[in-house]
Formats: sequence, C-alpha cells, structure tokens
Amino acid sequence: MEHYVGIDVSLKESSVCVVDTSGTIVREVKIASEPEALVRYFDELGLAVSRIGLEAGPLSQWLHAGLVAVGRDAVLLETRHVKAALSAMTVKTDRKDARGIAQLLRMGWYRPVHAKSVPCKDTRAILIGRKLLQGKLLDVELSIRGILRGYGLKVGEVSRGRFEARIRELIVICPL
Repeated sequence: MEHYVGIDVSLKESSVCVVDTSGTIVREVKIASEPEALVRYFDELGLAVSRIGLEAGPLSQWLHAGLVAVGRDAVLLETRHVKAALSAMTVKTDRKDARGIAQLLRMGWYRPVHAKSVPCKDTRAILIGRKLLQGKLLDVELSIRGILRGYGLKVGEVSRGRFEARIRELIVICPL
C-alpha cells in the first residue's frame, strides 16, 4: 500500500503526517528540522512512502534537497495553493497543516514548485551578501560625511578608492 507524507516545516521541529491511500492517518510525529533526522525517520518507518510534500519556503528547500539527495520522492508545494486549500480549517496548527499537506498529496491537488539548484542558490547568496556589504559601506561613508560636516569639514566628491585618504587629510586639518 502506498503512503503519502505531509511535512509542516518549522525552525526547530517539523510536524510529519503519514496517510495511506484511503486517507487514514497512519502516523503523526514531530521531528527535528534536519534532513538527516527526516531521512532516518523514513528509513525506520517501514512503510512504502510514495511521495513526501513540503510547503515551499526558505527552510523547506534545504530539507527537500536533503530528501532528494537520498532518493526520496519529495515535492515542494506552492504556498498560496496550500493556503487556499487549507483555509477551511477553523483552527490552524502545525499538526493540522501536515495532515492537510499529506491529503493534498494523496489526492493530487497540489502545484509543485521548482526547486533551485545548489549552484543557483550559492550564486544568489553571494550576490545578496555583496549587495548587503555595498549598502553598509555606503551607510558608513554617509555617516562619516555627516559627522565631519558638523565640524565644517566637507569631503566633496571622491572616488571609493580615495575616500579613506580624503578623510585622513581632513582629520589632519582639524583633529577631532
């Protein structure tokens, strides 16, 4: 008999629900949100798991990659679609969300989301880090200009490479 697994991902622990083809809940547990813990659980489960579903999100991509790497059929579900499908629930809990995700998988009522490749995520992380550093550098330069302006010192237009030298020139003129 086939089984479907819904995982509601949280930072520390994820709620896991396993249902069979008739929709009966077979198991419900909370597991550490780590790929190794999930893989170990599914290996020890002793059931034929057809598909594992996770609602798309920053942490779920990491867990999805870990499950796919060991050969599990894991799928990321489109968040708006899952929210719309589960909106009829009056009380929203992680446990009920996991149940709902498992049922969506069982019935085939889901939209898969493309999981980005590791090189793509690496490139994106580098670009985001670079943009963050550039923004912080600009903030520091503008703050230094503002502080010096209070002492009547004007930095003026300087290239990024000459900024430090210009600040040192101004400080020599009027030590703070």
